[in-house]
Amino acid sequence: RVPVLILSFFQHALNSGVRRYHVAPVLCQRAKVAMSHFEPNEYINYEKLEKNINIVRKRLDRPLTLSEKIVYGHLDDPAKQEIERGKTYLRLRPDRVAMQDATAQMAMLQFISSGLPKVAVPSTIHCDHLIEAQSGGEKDLKRAKDINQEVYNFLSTAGAKYGVGFWKPGSGIIHQIILENYSYPGVMLIGTDSHTPNGGGLGGICIGVGGADAVDVMAGIPWELKCPKVIGVKLTGKLSGWTSPKDVILKVAGILTVKGGTGAIIEYHGPGVDSISCTGMATICNMGAEIGATTSIFPYNERMKKYLGKTGRADIAALADEFKQHLVPDSGCQYDQVIEINLSELKPHINGPFTPDLAHPVSDIGAVAEKEGWPIDIRVGLIGSCTNSSYEDMGRSAAVAKQALAHGLKCKSMFTITPGSEQIRATIERDGYAKILREVGGLVLANACGPCIGQWDRKDIKKGEKNTIVTSYNRNFTGRNDANPETHAFVTSPEIVTALSIAGTLKFNPETDYLTGADGKKFKLEAPDADELPKLEFDPGQDTYQYPPKDGSGQRVDVSPTSQRLQLLEPFDKWDGKDLEDMLILIKVKGKCTTDHISAAGPWLKFRGHLDNISNNLLIGAINIENGKANSVRNALTQEFGPVPDTARYYKKMGIKWAVIGDENYGEGSSREHAALEPRHLGGRVIITKSFARIHETNLKKQGLLPLTFADPADYNKIHPVDKLSIVGLKDFAPGKPLKCIIKHPNGSQETIMLNHTFNESQIEWFQAGSALNRMKELQQKSS
Repeated sequence: RVPVLILSFFQHALNSGVRRYHVAPVLCQRAKVAMSHFEPNEYINYEKLEKNINIVRKRLDRPLTLSEKIVYGHLDDPAKQEIERGKTYLRLRPDRVAMQDATAQMAMLQFISSGLPKVAVPSTIHCDHLIEAQSGGEKDLKRAKDINQEVYNFLSTAGAKYGVGFWKPGSGIIHQIILENYSYPGVMLIGTDSHTPNGGGLGGICIGVGGADAVDVMAGIPWELKCPKVIGVKLTGKLSGWTSPKDVILKVAGILTVKGGTGAIIEYHGPGVDSISCTGMATICNMGAEIGATTSIFPYNERMKKYLGKTGRADIAALADEFKQHLVPDSGCQYDQVIEINLSELKPHINGPFTPDLAHPVSDIGAVAEKEGWPIDIRVGLIGSCTNSSYEDMGRSAAVAKQALAHGLKCKSMFTITPGSEQIRATIERDGYAKILREVGGLVLANACGPCIGQWDRKDIKKGEKNTIVTSYNRNFTGRNDANPETHAFVTSPEIVTALSIAGTLKFNPETDYLTGADGKKFKLEAPDADELPKLEFDPGQDTYQYPPKDGSGQRVDVSPTSQRLQLLEPFDKWDGKDLEDMLILIKVKGKCTTDHISAAGPWLKFRGHLDNISNNLLIGAINIENGKANSVRNALTQEFGPVPDTARYYKKMGIKWAVIGDENYGEGSSREHAALEPRHLGGRVIITKSFARIHETNLKKQGLLPLTFADPADYNKIHPVDKLSIVGLKDFAPGKPLKCIIKHPNGSQETIMLNHTFNESQIEWFQAGSALNRMKELQQKSS
């Protein structure tokens, strides 16, 4: 009798047109919803996520954080997987892969080497890194297409052959494209760029990795990740005035520093979350890479639902509504650390120079700069990038610019604008934002990374000239934006960049200070206000997506043996079964050593598909502790000082293995695996540091190197650049068992120290096989 009554109720509801969508799941199976418009036959599988979460919750018998739900919900074997935060390695099944063009070259070259016919999960390539900012969007894009034709053709044809979607140059920045099309609540996505966590703004677990990790997932192999800890950031209050989402992460970076998030997911929660737009949440997650976090995430809410609807994915939002209990944290869940920020009290921030965790309130930066001797005058203000190029960001910046124009003012500093995607570019052109930003003195650049990653043909200063720039970017390491070590780069929100560019000085605080209009009258800028999403639908602009054909087996992928841009990979040599004895020290690095120091970007990006050529930039930015210089190391055989890559090549030619000694958080920054491929290619075997950044440590393991850390950090001081090192006990190499290092000094004396590692059993097999790719091939041969 009850089912009849229920059916009668639903029939009445259907006939009266009430809540039709929500009736369907009760009467029949849930409708299948595609992961994206571009893959209509690849469906979101919340049922599997739910099943896995329930298995793990029953096993652990405790409330779960949101991060745990999505991570454990993607376990390969949820019933048997050992789970301990910060200790065990998880075997995971991500939903999809995304690659930007600079890292996709090596990733696809490795995938080609695997011999597999097609990728096992939905994957995409995004052309955003190879477009240099020079004279403006259209001209720069045309020039990039000409210069990089060989690389774009390789990526396009490789994508077609192996089933990978291809976003052509001009499409936009990978992370903005993912947010607009591919991220969704509960997804697990890995991307070959460190700012992949941007997708956490839509409630996904999106993690930056090296190309070899991407190859594992594209090959259908479970992907390994050390079980992350979870740092909770509780947000209370409400954003208002000049304070923006960017200020949240600038504040968090100041608290946690560049390595405080290592090995952890940052999970934002609390009532303050609802005052932040979806794209604002993405900004916060994006820059979480600067604190070393595995990724960052926000819980599913109405702001995400609104964004999904505006980007043509209301069906995904409706499905997410049904599974919302799995897309938010459990009540009573426990975090490993909790930070609380009251958004109502948070002030606008600006971080830098030279490191993204040096946080200052905007109200203080002028005085601090004067005290420290930093240049006060701002030469260039730059807004956009993957961190801050949303419709809302552009609208708030335009609101500031419009006020200046009304008083007859333009920017005193040079001013550039980078739209995040073709959709954003087309929409801000239609809605007048681009016109306002041009009128205030701005130059609209191509939809690409541009100056944020060093793709900037800067003409207004000479190298070595001390100057200040302010950006809405995420990273500000020495020389990153323009290859000038004397450029003091500060990161802040787009609206603060715009205000400071109008004033032309770090001493301007828009909350309290006045500007003088063209009529001589003083006026104060009002806090900007703008729509988070356009009132009309987004204008998609030009169609820049290439679908992979259903059958790409007949597609040719050519790599010329004489190419200077692309080079097919040769397998690295296997471990010979012996200890590593009497290794020379290529360089003992002093202080910060990011992946920019290890494998510079900028003009070197053109060689990202040619391992031998790009190896000529190995560690050229690192400071040698022996002489305090960059790219100058002693050749232990000739006693002459020379460039780091030349010295490494000399040792390789002579058949001598070598090691690198590093400081804290070695390899922070970009996900670029070239920083691991290059030392391996030039004969390196061991990297010994006080600590590693997560992605770089994994990349080193993948390429058959030994990343080791001092059991006693003070032992860093026992090793001198002229010493020889032996790593002994490798026949008994095992998880959790330290390795012994014998230091041989030139006077004949010796010291023994212990070195720790984080290798598990399968990773030790990578080392023994010579690389993870070699090991993959061994397993394929055994199974065939």
